[in-house]
Amino acid sequence: MDEFDDRLAALQAQALQRVRREVVPQDGARLSVDGQSLLAFCSNDYLGLAQDPLLREAVHAAVDRYGVGAGASPMVSGHSAANAALERELAAAVGLPRALYFYAGYATNAGIVPALVGEGDALFSDALNHACLIDGARLSRASVHRYAHGALDRLEALLAASPARRKLVISDAVFSMDGDVADIAGLHALCERHDALLLLDDAHGFGVLGPQGRGALAAAGLTGPTASPRVLYMATLGKALGVAGAFVAGPPTLVEWLLQKTRSYTFATAAPALLAEAVRAGLRCALGPEGDRRRQHLGALIDRLRHGLTSEAGAPVQAAGWWLMPSHTPIQPLVIGDNATALAVMARLREQGLWVPAIRPPTVPEGTARLRIALSAAHQPEDVDQLLAALAAAARGLN
Repeated sequence: MDEFDDRLAALQAQALQRVRREVVPQDGARLSVDGQSLLAFCSNDYLGLAQDPLLREAVHAAVDRYGVGAGASPMVSGHSAANAALERELAAAVGLPRALYFYAGYATNAGIVPALVGEGDALFSDALNHACLIDGARLSRASVHRYAHGALDRLEALLAASPARRKLVISDAVFSMDGDVADIAGLHALCERHDALLLLDDAHGFGVLGPQGRGALAAAGLTGPTASPRVLYMATLGKALGVAGAFVAGPPTLVEWLLQKTRSYTFATAAPALLAEAVRAGLRCALGPEGDRRRQHLGALIDRLRHGLTSEAGAPVQAAGWWLMPSHTPIQPLVIGDNATALAVMARLREQGLWVPAIRPPTVPEGTARLRIALSAAHQPEDVDQLLAALAAAARGLN
């Protein structure tokens, strides 16, 4: 126990100890954080659907019909009519033949990667992939080859040199801490050339990118009639769609294989029908005119924030040495650098009624501690202006 005390003390000394907060949603983009009402720029609720009345009504109706719990795994009695309908609708939404609905995104990637490759196989992973892909790679017992972020030339060299009987490339579609989008067409071309499977995690793109928010794979033109038999598409349902869970979609044979062999699907209780019905309501909204309106509003907020931080108006932030990473997604990372300084900026913002948590290693590389500013359609232009003013004041006060 003394050793764990020492390790915790070391985390605190490096400004790396994490703290949970008690959060209660309020109106719009506001949260009650430990009892304090704050304007939040940290939620992945990109379309502002998490508190939407349509989703609430769908849940209330589902509780009356299905009750609360699923009761068992999908392979026993947990695969409700609502879950089945959701799978069909998700497959249609992303333009792929079949989908499989999971209770959680982390469990999806951690489970499907080992179902696809194992000992004797080779796995190729972008250096900035999400932890669930990394853990899935470790669990697979395949030979893992990491390539520098976005370095497709290095990936091609690794693929060409591999004698493995089966090859799998795994990548985020939108990288969760940087906000940039993978070169999906380039990844697919390499997989075609070297006979590899491609697994894309579009947790932060589904609902936001592509026509009608159908995702990064649709934006790359690899769905519908042009869908590739070597691509599996995974996305979560707790971000832009505002609920919880995840799905993987792709060729019927591969999805059936995952149904048979993914341990985190077979041996876990299924997602309750009430969540499936909420997701269905969110999906209808995201794909319709209201979804287009919210994405247009979100895009205007992204432009407003980026202009405010990179133009002359953002001079105090620029003078502090903080810099905004290139991103056209709702994820707008402002790199501070030092862990303690990032925490100090976060504290200054909270004093001004804003909640923008600092992200530090190991979530991001050493020396790149940042504020991961997350925008939502629930924000208003004046909210962005308030954040810009608070960041300028924090930069002046700390430098």
